[in-house]
Amino acid sequence: MSAVSGLKVGIASVEQGEVVMISVAFLIVLFSVQRFGTSKVGLAVGPALFIWFCSLGGIGIYNFLKYGAKVLRAFNPIYIYHFFKRNPTQAWMSLGGCLLCATGEAFWPVFFVANIAALIASRAMTTATFSCIKQSTALGCFPRLKIIHTSRKFMGQIYIPVINWFLLVSCLAFVAAFGSINEIGNAYGIAELGVMMMTTILVTIIMLLIWQINIIIVLCFLTFFLGVELLFFSSVLGSVGDGSWVLLVFAAVLFMIMYIWNYGSKLKYETEVKQKLSMDLMMELGCNLGTIRAPGIGLVYNELVKGIPIIFGHFLTTLPAIHSMIIFVCIKYVPVPVVPQNERFLFRRVCPKSYHMFRCIARYGYKDVRKEHHQTFEQLLIESLEKFIRREAQERSLESDEDDDTDAEEEQAFSRVLVAPNGSVYSLGVPLLADYSCIEKQSSEASTSFDEPPSEAQSDSAQSLERELSFIRKAKESGVVYLLGHGDIRARKDSWFIKKLVINYFYAFLRKNCRRGIATLSVPHTNLMQVGMTYMV
Repeated sequence: MSAVSGLKVGIASVEQGEVVMISVAFLIVLFSVQRFGTSKVGLAVGPALFIWFCSLGGIGIYNFLKYGAKVLRAFNPIYIYHFFKRNPTQAWMSLGGCLLCATGEAFWPVFFVANIAALIASRAMTTATFSCIKQSTALGCFPRLKIIHTSRKFMGQIYIPVINWFLLVSCLAFVAAFGSINEIGNAYGIAELGVMMMTTILVTIIMLLIWQINIIIVLCFLTFFLGVELLFFSSVLGSVGDGSWVLLVFAAVLFMIMYIWNYGSKLKYETEVKQKLSMDLMMELGCNLGTIRAPGIGLVYNELVKGIPIIFGHFLTTLPAIHSMIIFVCIKYVPVPVVPQNERFLFRRVCPKSYHMFRCIARYGYKDVRKEHHQTFEQLLIESLEKFIRREAQERSLESDEDDDTDAEEEQAFSRVLVAPNGSVYSLGVPLLADYSCIEKQSSEASTSFDEPPSEAQSDSAQSLERELSFIRKAKESGVVYLLGHGDIRARKDSWFIKKLVINYFYAFLRKNCRRGIATLSVPHTNLMQVGMTYMV
């Protein structure tokens, strides 16, 4: 809007209402092209920013050549002193406007470039907002939203549809409500100075804790920069009633949303960790888990990567029977574009072998599209589980052989099984972004190096392996059911009124309207079972 307002200088008949309508049109176009990604839009309009800076430099050189070295007198701080001495109040009020001062000659070319540069600056603000929201979500300080990665090469290029359209509506309402560049300029000044002060404080913390600079130097840095910024900030605070109050209210609402979400999420996670089922209880229940083990596979979705969630105990007490095989599935996103299918799942046993319980971490890259058909997902998961069981049996067999004979050749064969050609080391039979096929190939090479017939222990191990694989196939033939547990939190009756208000209403509203942490794929309702559970905090 500041750039479009230049029309009133070039064309006297242009009214403020027309400036507002043109600004609204520019805003709609700006936010509509955000979905194409930073790189594509930046390639189209990025050179305009270079032209803008060149224009400013060229105008400055032109004025310097035209008026001579007299313009350098503006750098003399004595004029600031005289200005404040003659008009102290007016000088103090004008400090905020110093952030927005600009120059021009050659009106129409500069006007055109200024509008393009303003659009680019607005895009930078929107892109920065996307990044801040993403980082806040990763830290558990903002409700989960749909995030679209627009580049396969750079992880930081993202697009958040909800935030994009929310910003559009907010900007349109702001421009239409005020419609004055002076009021919007006041709001911009308080936002800019707020960012500057926050940056100074954060740099001070870094200087103390990370760089470990002498505290005297740090105090000098903080006193000088923060003192100057507070002086300017006190100036723009005088114009709060002229439009800046909108930004303060907006910031307060955003802060409350982030604080409430972080507070509620932290309470929920701590409660789930404290109330998770102990291994002693699972051992007391036995391999039948204190109920009937019906044929089939149950995929229990949860967000814990360690331990048995309390929601599983709710399944045991609610359902008349539980499946003969249980797999706890936890979905995690890793900072790589795409995770290969053969590296998608990481498995680990839960409880002894007779329990037939496993933990699975399903890893997805930020460009992976989680739209597999549920049957494809099940097939990939079962195949990965069978590979894990075979690899586990092979490692146990090799460990047993090493205990019996410590010959150097056998130790070398064992090391080849545990270390892949690319240097990836396997811990507890779980590879980290490596190819499963290399283990099977190396294991076969290691087995052919032994000419001795299989021992009785190896025969028993092979039979045990075949029995477990057969058990998995029969369980899959009986069907796969997705067990989803929805945990909710409520404040206890003896809690403070504010805590009840925050947890039972505000946090509950945010949780109800945020994006689910786990997706159900394209699972039909006949294969889906959901159980709710409420935690009292």
